[in-house]
Amino acid sequence: MGQTLTEIARALKDANKKVQLIYAFNGTGKTRLSREFKELVAPKDDGKEEPEEKESAGKIIYYNAFTEDLFYWDNDLDKDSDRKLKIQSNKFTDWVLRVQGQGNNIITHFQRYTNDKLTPRFNEQYIIKDKEGQNIIVKAYSEVTFSIEGGNEEKIENIKISKGEESCLIWCLFYSLLEEVIDNLNVPEAAERDTDRFDDLEYVFIDDPVSSLDDNHLIELAVNIAELIKSSKSDLKFIITTHNPLFYNVLFNEFNNADSRYGYKVKHGIKRRIEKLNDGTFLLEDSKDSPFSYHLSLLSELEKAAQSGDVKKYHFNFLRNVLEKTSTFLGYKKWDELLPEDSRSAYYKRILDLSSHSKHSGEESSIVKDDDKRVLSYLLPEIKKTCGFKQGDNNNVNEQ
Repeated sequence: MGQTLTEIARALKDANKKVQLIYAFNGTGKTRLSREFKELVAPKDDGKEEPEEKESAGKIIYYNAFTEDLFYWDNDLDKDSDRKLKIQSNKFTDWVLRVQGQGNNIITHFQRYTNDKLTPRFNEQYIIKDKEGQNIIVKAYSEVTFSIEGGNEEKIENIKISKGEESCLIWCLFYSLLEEVIDNLNVPEAAERDTDRFDDLEYVFIDDPVSSLDDNHLIELAVNIAELIKSSKSDLKFIITTHNPLFYNVLFNEFNNADSRYGYKVKHGIKRRIEKLNDGTFLLEDSKDSPFSYHLSLLSELEKAAQSGDVKKYHFNFLRNVLEKTSTFLGYKKWDELLPEDSRSAYYKRILDLSSHSKHSGEESSIVKDDDKRVLSYLLPEIKKTCGFKQGDNNNVNEQ
């Protein structure tokens, strides 16, 4: 029986686990779930006023698509030379950067997951003139500029980084905050902690940190997150949602291993999946066995989409993912060799066009044309036959 996102959020709250790892396909509603959970744990208007002398982080901090909205680009359209990433003033980035001085740690994390020659720099405070000649103070740590080292010790300044690199920087800032939170709350006596702003914190909700990383860095990121969470000795609880199968599988394995250093036990975590049903409700299921083979889950999702007719652009990303992984496993040089031979080039071009990566989630979730739906319905059984897959039932695809 399906549930609403509010009911799912309540189930997560009632689980009372140190860490909950949740897999859900893109477009299922993970970001909305994080908002529902926040409203459940810490509603905006609960009739209580925080004491003015205590700047509390509240009961929950979260990383999701809204976190990235705190950052925006000034592309210097007039001169096209002084490009910078600006940070909207907020209590968390202010605390990490200005109070704790975590700029260097953030840079170290960022270069570990991207490129050690790509260097972000946080600004010092400076003054500019407005159009009327009045002084405007630009606060320290409110802007980030980027440089990259080229050949012959050349350095290229004020470059604009990719969307994936930008997301990585934002995550590294949140990760540094998380390190501070856990380190602070690991001190059992509240009076002995460096700050009291996290004393009321109960939950950390992380929605899809950085899925744009390459596989090696994504694995490293997952391992680091798992170890950091395991090191938390307080009653702080963590919820991680992701649509990235590799990220999920690595975290699944990490949380499935006890760690005597921190007193972490397998029973402290729970692994789950959320599925969106045809009637708009959701199904929350536990995953108690080994991590799922994600190409089989993708095939199952494609089967359901083809049968219901609710085919969207991202389903062709799924199909391409299945073809790429399967062709590598079977030893083919190119994934298009798994397509029906009679119109291979046409099918290849159509999948390539529809699965091209877009920076806009709205484009990724757009409904495709009827002709493309028919192509998907035709290709699925052909590919399964070519690759040796067999269908057990509508929700479970097995390998021969």
